[in-house]
Amino acid sequence: MTETVSLEVCLASQTMTVQQGNTPIRQFSISTAANGAGEKNGSFCTPRGKHYIRAKIGAGQPAQTVFAGRRPTGEIYNPSLAQQYPNRDWILSRILWLCGCEPGFNRLSSVDSMRRYIYIHGTPDTEPMGVPASHGCIRMRNDELIWLFDQVDAGTPVFIKE
Repeated sequence: MTETVSLEVCLASQTMTVQQGNTPIRQFSISTAANGAGEKNGSFCTPRGKHYIRAKIGAGQPAQTVFAGRRPTGEIYNPSLAQQYPNRDWILSRILWLCGCEPGFNRLSSVDSMRRYIYIHGTPDTEPMGVPASHGCIRMRNDELIWLFDQVDAGTPVFIKE
């Protein structure tokens, strides 16, 4: 892509729009925090405001790769694994780790999005999209996340609005 790519996450509509310049090129149904919007550490809310992709993790990994602590565990998600670990918050396929840009709002001290480990990441196909259900992150379908991962670079702007 030649023009600058950016992402806009809308909490109200549970969508993410990929924009090239000012032109929307693709929209996805997503799932953000069940607890709603909020920036405070420990709130399990999705932070708002200006962010950017600080790191891209998982390039070349198979779809459904399970991550823990931002590292592949060697597992590939499947129903049997899900039954074995019913309470796991599955982080699958790829991770786009977000960093806030607004000191005192979503960056530094007790409101730091990066220190809160706020990601855009894959989730099991059984998880709903279009409804808030995450622990604060932005969940996507794995195939859509892999497509997105290949379109963006570290530094890509991400705006999260209510």
